[in-house]
Amino acid sequence: MNKTIKLFLIITSLNYGIVGCKEGELSPNKAGLLVPKTVVEDPSLPSIKINNVLLHAEAFGNPNNPILLILHGGPGNDYRYLLNCKKFVDDGFYVVFYDQRGSGLSQRLNKETYKINDLEIELGGVIDYYRKSPNQKVFILGHSWGGMLASIFINSNLTKINGAIIAEPGGLIWQDVKDYIGRAFRINFTSEALNDIAYQDQFLTGDENQHELLDYKFSLFAAAEKDSPIGNEVNTKFWRYGSVINRALLDLGDKQQPNWTTNLSQYKTKILFVYSQNNTAYGETHAKKVSSAYPNVQLELIKDSGHNMISFDKGWQNFYPVAKTYLNTLK
Repeated sequence: MNKTIKLFLIITSLNYGIVGCKEGELSPNKAGLLVPKTVVEDPSLPSIKINNVLLHAEAFGNPNNPILLILHGGPGNDYRYLLNCKKFVDDGFYVVFYDQRGSGLSQRLNKETYKINDLEIELGGVIDYYRKSPNQKVFILGHSWGGMLASIFINSNLTKINGAIIAEPGGLIWQDVKDYIGRAFRINFTSEALNDIAYQDQFLTGDENQHELLDYKFSLFAAAEKDSPIGNEVNTKFWRYGSVINRALLDLGDKQQPNWTTNLSQYKTKILFVYSQNNTAYGETHAKKVSSAYPNVQLELIKDSGHNMISFDKGWQNFYPVAKTYLNTLK
């Protein structure tokens, strides 16, 4: 039985259970029913509190070593797919992972409360939480939206980051982001995965802050990943998507049309900017356009990989040596 058919049967079974239940017996908004619980609902999960928001977070290695802060994509994904980066502990780094607010297993907020600037401030709070001394160096590895967030932070905090690895950010000017999204998320409307999603969508509906239900529905689009141009080997592993923050930040981007490059020309430290061979929506032209906001760029093509080059064996094997060499030159 292929993977898509299995997904269809699981979804269909769940739909029958939800539609046929009595009020209160099997509510789709009950914590832990459709998606994993957040740190608010499950205190056993590792967490930190930053600016009154509880974040799912872990750190590995010697706390006194240079910090390597890992920023996941999305907005709304989680750091599970980036756990290969624990390998940098062996290279003398204190590796920090966290799910951004509204994302992964971190605390959920109402849509109207999300602000892009709050995620920038939150990132600074995470650095302050883990930093043991003013002389401890801090590096960022940001993938996709995480690369955008890293650049947003550097643009406003030119002296706080000692180096950065930026992996296929959509763009640093909003029009570039929209152009990339338009290319990257074209879905084949005859695909089995999309048909499965459309079938179940008629059964599961919710308002804009019903996080359990909306996160579940959003996660189903991961099944259509193989039908997109981004070139991943297989579907990416995750704990839980954050649907509400994803929608909120995209809406804010459309409304505000931000430009996060205004000060980047003053950041003289070399950054490592990587893009993947198999993501046909990205390519060298877009990589050069986006990375040109930085004055000192090491631009690298990661062969045999798609967008989530850090997640899968072939991509990681080609990415890791380049990233390690870059970080060691600045450590």
